Amino acid sequence: MFPMRYRTIFKSRWWALIWGAGILWTAYDFASAQPQAPAANNASAETTTDGSGAEVTPEQAQQLNDAINSF
Repeated sequence: MFPMRYRTIFKSRWWALIWGAGILWTAYDFASAQPQAPAANNASAETTTDGSGAEVTPEQAQQLNDAINSF
C-alpha cells in the first residue's frame, strides 16, 4: 500500500514529518470536500428529472417509493 515500510519512515525525523503532513493534508482534503448547503431561495432550487430529462411529479416519486418499499 505504501511505497516504503513504516520503519523506514520513522528512521528519519524529516521523513516522519513529511509523512505526517501527508496524512494531515489527506484528512483536510477529505473533510473539506463536503457539499455546500442548498440555497434558501426556492426559485433557484433544482427540479428532479428522470433519465429522459422530463420533470418528475410528486405522484411519480411516491409510486417509485411505494415500489421500492414493496420489496
